[in-house]
Amino acid sequence: MGMAASHCNLHRAVATIKQLVEAGAIVTPIVSPSILHVTTRFGTPDYWREHIQESTPEEILTSIPEVEPSGPKHWFDVVAVVPCTGNTLAKLANAMNDSPVTMVVKAQLRNGGPVVLGVTSNDLLGMNAANLGRLLAARNIYFIPFGQDDPENKPRSLDAHLELIVPTIEQALRTEQIQPLLRSWRE
Repeated sequence: MGMAASHCNLHRAVATIKQLVEAGAIVTPIVSPSILHVTTRFGTPDYWREHIQESTPEEILTSIPEVEPSGPKHWFDVVAVVPCTGNTLAKLANAMNDSPVTMVVKAQLRNGGPVVLGVTSNDLLGMNAANLGRLLAARNIYFIPFGQDDPENKPRSLDAHLELIVPTIEQALRTEQIQPLLRSWRE
């Protein structure tokens, strides 16, 4: 699981790792450098390293050289990026590779394997909408269903329903996008 640096969503990402491990998955965390180098109001690098490591017995991968062999050695059945920020989404849509997270996605796509994105950004219905559109049409890219989490206060924001990661991965492994993709945040 690639983890981009949406610091406010890291607690959800760690919970998602735990959910996958409980479902029987072997989860290797691959983290954006800023998670392990930047202190925010959501936690310190040591705090996040500890919580991520507690969620899975697999070693945290933190650099491009650590992740690069995943392609030639076919390490992963599926790569999930949770949280997938607007910045990471833009890089993926434009074939940019400058972090362990984008490297693992590049390697997985080169092998023709499924990539599952759990998007979370305040701008996915703004300037980043073009990148979202590109990836919605891309081969081997699947999305955890998402919706507008706060349309009145954040009208361009989208957020994934991370509780649906297991069925999303199951369908992605069958080369199918889980439906419906667009889901309300209100019940």
